[in-house]
Amino acid sequence: MCHGSSYILQKVLQLLIGNGCRLAAPGEYTQRAFLGGKMDLSQAEAVADLIASTSAATHRLAMSQMRGGFSKELASLRDQLLHFTSLIELELDFSDHEELEFADRSELCLLADGIEQVISRLVQSFSVGNAIKNGVPVAIIGETNAGKSTLLNALLNEERAIVSDIHGTTRDVIEDTVNLGGITFRFIDTAGIRETSDTIENLGIERTFQKLEQAEIVLWVVDATNAVSRIPQLTAQILPRCEGKRLILVFNKADLVQDASTILTPSFTLAATNVQCISISAKGRTNLDKLQQMLISAANLPTVTQNDVIVTNIRHYEALTHALEAIQPGPTRDSRKSIRRFCFTRYPRMYFPSKRYCGGSYERYGTWEYFRTFLHRQVKLIIYTQLSPKRKR
Repeated sequence: MCHGSSYILQKVLQLLIGNGCRLAAPGEYTQRAFLGGKMDLSQAEAVADLIASTSAATHRLAMSQMRGGFSKELASLRDQLLHFTSLIELELDFSDHEELEFADRSELCLLADGIEQVISRLVQSFSVGNAIKNGVPVAIIGETNAGKSTLLNALLNEERAIVSDIHGTTRDVIEDTVNLGGITFRFIDTAGIRETSDTIENLGIERTFQKLEQAEIVLWVVDATNAVSRIPQLTAQILPRCEGKRLILVFNKADLVQDASTILTPSFTLAATNVQCISISAKGRTNLDKLQQMLISAANLPTVTQNDVIVTNIRHYEALTHALEAIQPGPTRDSRKSIRRFCFTRYPRMYFPSKRYCGGSYERYGTWEYFRTFLHRQVKLIIYTQLSPKRKR
């Protein structure tokens, strides 16, 4: 027994290596499990997500995916489509019998509708899954010297950004994550917005607007000592880019204002439901806890359990999006050509993206389904040919 001694552990490793052993490469056991068919690609990816999980929600999502929750969801849809396609293929072998149908057309239409709903739900879950896995993006914007970097340091509880009285100190984007109430937030400190002839600072301001459009929550930091004149100047630049986002107007340096009631409440906050206001002092950490609660409420993430199937991987999202495009619009009930076109042109576009992530083989499984179906459908064909009148040639 090593009893935790690093010296003894190193000697044991040296002894093992000297006798022909070698250290496993990073992820080698997971790779062997994948190559050996013990887990599919989505489960192998979940192992890395589990190791990198930083919150209870990301841990639960990774555990669900590693146990095959996502794979089972896709495999069920794929098996239903494979079964129905095998019936259509069987009909092609007896195409001279136009009246003969092995596949119920109404059943396929219901199946296509159900699959479309499931895929659509998985596609829509990516916004939640991405926010849980990578953090809810929160852009901190405003004019220079409004206290954006001070606010970032206060939220992170560390000196992450340089704070100075000189205008334009922050010229590039600074990002970092923190867990608030079980939710991971990715705070993005940006360059201050102002008119300047400095080329480097202008590049930083361009990145500010780029991050503003990518964020889900926007903290617009305003100097409370001069809010009356500053807010109207930036309203036209900021508000149009905040459509569909949660906007929190943060009046910083409230400790320097003698009467807090004199802080301006812009008229647009009264009409907009996605705008909130709060007065804080980032330097003195006043009302910082209230701002954190506002952020948690603005994130509005659902409670995730290990039974929930939520897409967190961009590759999975891309494949599901292609599958959703392939199934829309679905087949019509009154057209044989529409049914066959759906099965042999759109269906493969839905199947093969799922095959990459949950395994399986269309050729192997489809062939087996064909012959299995062929055996017990032959009885129906014999009865049909014996009882139906002879067709004129």
